[in-house]
Amino acid sequence: MKVTAIVVSHGSAAEVAALLPLLAPQVDELLVIANVPGSVPPGVEALHNADPLGYAANLNLGLARSGGEAILAVNPDAVPEPGAVAALSRFMDAHPRCGVAGPAMVYPGGGAQPSRRRFPTISGTIVRRTPLRRVLRQRHHFHLDEPAPLVPVQTDWMLGGFLLLRRAMLEELGGFDEHFRLYGEDIDLQYRAMRAGWERWYVPAALVRHTHQAETDRRLLTRRTLWHWAGILRFVRKHPERLRAL
Repeated sequence: MKVTAIVVSHGSAAEVAALLPLLAPQVDELLVIANVPGSVPPGVEALHNADPLGYAANLNLGLARSGGEAILAVNPDAVPEPGAVAALSRFMDAHPRCGVAGPAMVYPGGGAQPSRRRFPTISGTIVRRTPLRRVLRQRHHFHLDEPAPLVPVQTDWMLGGFLLLRRAMLEELGGFDEHFRLYGEDIDLQYRAMRAGWERWYVPAALVRHTHQAETDRRLLTRRTLWHWAGILRFVRKHPERLRAL
């Protein structure tokens, strides 16, 4: 299975410089998209946008400009350990209905990162997007109420910082929804994949170190938190049946 990695950088030149030597040997094709000036270090070949695009639009652009059977969507702050991409690719190749394969993620210090999650609910969204998150832990939403899996397991959705996506699935679904500016496009894609019968698998044999700034969890009112709320509202408008999920 030929794998194309798409790295979208929004002013993350230093992270791109650290990522590429570890990512490039693991993939068959590599496309770096510089969303704003200064997004890539000197000498790195990249597609430079004339005007900034949303993350979903950049991924769709990369999909159109590449040829891999599987598309690896990579944030500059998500660094794969050796063999991570091969583990995801082998698993997807062996499971024809696997449309999304995601790795185990850890923080730079090695602590487990809850990248495997359940689809949003009303109560969970209220907790995560209000000060209640400081006193209530969402154990069910983050699978913290169960042991960490040691073998691949199906899941609702996984963080979009490092995901292997089957091209056939993306083409069937029409790619990412470009109306999501920055947040929610990964949940929406995997929800639509679920409804279309595509499986989403968490593959713990693949390991990725992910900084995951989580700015919207630390500050209540910023441009990014507004984008996050816009993503939540769009997800609910598209999938109103989730309003019945408590």
